Amino acid sequence: MRNLTLDNITAAAVDSFAGLPDARQRELVQTLVRHLHAYAREVKLSHPEWRAAMAFLHRVGDISNAERSEFSLLSDVTGLSSLVDLLGSHPQATPGSVLGPFHTVGSPWKDNPAHLIGDNAGERVLLRGRVTGTDGQPLKDAVLDFWQNAANGLYWQLDAAQPRDNLRCQMRVDLQGGYEIATIRPVPYQIPTDGPAWVDLVEPAGRGSWRPAHFHVIVSAPGHRTLVTELFDAEDPYLERDAVFGVREALIGRYAEEHDPAAAQRLGLPGPGVPVMRMDFRLAPA
Repeated sequence: MRNLTLDNITAAAVDSFAGLPDARQRELVQTLVRHLHAYAREVKLSHPEWRAAMAFLHRVGDISNAERSEFSLLSDVTGLSSLVDLLGSHPQATPGSVLGPFHTVGSPWKDNPAHLIGDNAGERVLLRGRVTGTDGQPLKDAVLDFWQNAANGLYWQLDAAQPRDNLRCQMRVDLQGGYEIATIRPVPYQIPTDGPAWVDLVEPAGRGSWRPAHFHVIVSAPGHRTLVTELFDAEDPYLERDAVFGVREALIGRYAEEHDPAAAQRLGLPGPGVPVMRMDFRLAPA
């Protein structure tokens, strides 16, 4: 590679990764290099622009930590996260949606039905449903990993006043694949506006920072694809302009008043009516 030119440098860079032992990794890396070179050629990338891009990525890394991933947010606001979700969706399964930057591994395990309200302010609601395969049969070994924001719109990672792992849990479904979570109704919130994803990209583009209210859920079961998704409120004003492109029609649910005195008592509501969102999850086979 002693005589590199505009005509052969891309091929040389791509070929330099031919020794990667894993075939899929080799395909991913070589294709990425090819497209990066094509992008630089198309826009005629200058040295100042290249240095600015490197500096931007450094700032993304500097603000990221174990509890906040600015790289995830960058993927979200560019639509890449949602594109990957859509590419990986099974036509008969519940569609995936954005993981977001505030998921943490190891949320506390709760019994089913789970009660997460604690000292949280906000409207008390129930989230109920079942986990099944695409054939409609219940998946009794399924597990839910659940998280959401508090009534002030913040996740616990951004709010020192909230206890760690506030409004999140892991839980197992019952023998019929059923689950129930007593919680508060999530509220719309703004994506973080103190980092480079917002300051350098989203705000200058004149885009909004709001996400519609939603629950986050990861649903897994042996022999099935793990589902990462969100559940949205049909009454939310930001459904049409989600900052991270996460809304899917099949993920929009409505709260309906259900006659359930026992649940009302558990939630501390005067009862017997309880606001309930019912959402089932259908998992595709692995």
